[in-house]
Amino acid sequence: MTALSLSKPRRVRLLPLVALIFFSVSGGAYGIEELFSTSGPGIALLLIVVTPLIYSVPHALVCAELGTAIPVEGGYYHWVKRGLGRFWGFQQGLLQWICSFVDMALYPVLFTSYLQSVAGFVAPGKHVLFRLGHFQFDLNWFICLAVITAFTLLNLLGAGWVGESSVAFAAICLTPMLILTVVGAARLFGDGTDPVAAVTATTDRSAWTAFGAGLFIVMWNYSGWDSVSNVAGEMENPRKHLPKALAVSVLLIMVGYLLPSIAALATGTDGDAGWKSWEAGSFSAVARELAGPWLQLAVTVGGMFAAVAMFSALLASNSRLPLVLAQDGYFPQWVAKESKRHRAPVVSIVGSAAVYALFCLSSFANLVIFDVFLTNIGILLEVAALIALRIREPGLERPYRIPGGAFGIAGIVVCLLGISVWAAWQQYLESGTQAVTYGVVVVGGSVLLYPPLARLRDRRLRLAGTDLPAEAAGASSAA
Repeated sequence: MTALSLSKPRRVRLLPLVALIFFSVSGGAYGIEELFSTSGPGIALLLIVVTPLIYSVPHALVCAELGTAIPVEGGYYHWVKRGLGRFWGFQQGLLQWICSFVDMALYPVLFTSYLQSVAGFVAPGKHVLFRLGHFQFDLNWFICLAVITAFTLLNLLGAGWVGESSVAFAAICLTPMLILTVVGAARLFGDGTDPVAAVTATTDRSAWTAFGAGLFIVMWNYSGWDSVSNVAGEMENPRKHLPKALAVSVLLIMVGYLLPSIAALATGTDGDAGWKSWEAGSFSAVARELAGPWLQLAVTVGGMFAAVAMFSALLASNSRLPLVLAQDGYFPQWVAKESKRHRAPVVSIVGSAAVYALFCLSSFANLVIFDVFLTNIGILLEVAALIALRIREPGLERPYRIPGGAFGIAGIVVCLLGISVWAAWQQYLESGTQAVTYGVVVVGGSVLLYPPLARLRDRRLRLAGTDLPAEAAGASSAA
């Protein structure tokens, strides 16, 4: 093997691409348990099947068309910028990066939660090593830091290596759930248990109310289909592989939620006693009841690997956002620095990881409330960009085109807009104006930040002797 081939970055192939999408969206049934205690078995299983049809598939179709038409690094940032202009592209890139601050901090914390169940020396709120103002740095935070450091180093090898490792992680995560499914299904049939004997969580709760309460939970478990687009510049033949990978991933994720959940409902002496107390991580206890400590340990280890694999896959995606913002002049050029050997955005990856480590501190836990809110804003901007590009650039090469013409697009708009509005309303009912306040502050800050950054960008271009593109000049003057 020559030195030249050694220095060539590893591309993301089809199977690793499926694994990247899998971990960007799901990671398996780990974490879906709360849906059952909130909505009840019948409604929960209905949501697992219906939500992909009204939320995942429409969004995946949008990603398939735009991702094959514009297969570039930074994915959805460039989709929105090309379709709606630089102002909206900036909002898409910055808001989704800010959203990742909270989202990404959840996975190292989830890893320590699983670790706590198998290692008694890990305990939240204990073993505080030192304090700095309002922040306290305990053993759990240093474990989170170790996880972040390890997978930051993996990401520095490039998205190709992240994809290859994700295939191995998927096997580790899915095997315990497959065993749980087989053992649970055998008990269901052997005992003659009806897994959906209870439709809702409580008899005094209507099916419609239970559906609404669970929809907000399951949306978070079915979001992220656009994430992998940010590494499209590092994929092997994205125009051919991306639609296939999205289609396979939708089916894999839905089945990965559905089958273990049905099998887990075999626990409980009267058919429903177990699920009423389920919360994130309860599948470990379910595994112990079904087969004993060995399966409990296997499921717990699977959950640990799922958490870190999701962090790794999403770090590869989210770290490309500062990169493209720097390449377009909004961030300093040194943010766009790439390694010579692997072509990985070193500064963007390390900087993003440092922010995520800070947000692992419990002080920021309540900010997760606007995660779905910002995610849905990004999805709607992508849909708007899709429509704008269909109108403005009808001749754009689209290796994959959403079927159904205008009716197909209309159906996607109705589904994604309707479910986003519904989620916002449910969030308001649950937390009042808190989520709205957080969302308005973040969005308002992003809007106010654009004019000065756009002017700095224009000044840099002029000083460099580069002509200011008409699109950028118009956006800057409008701002």
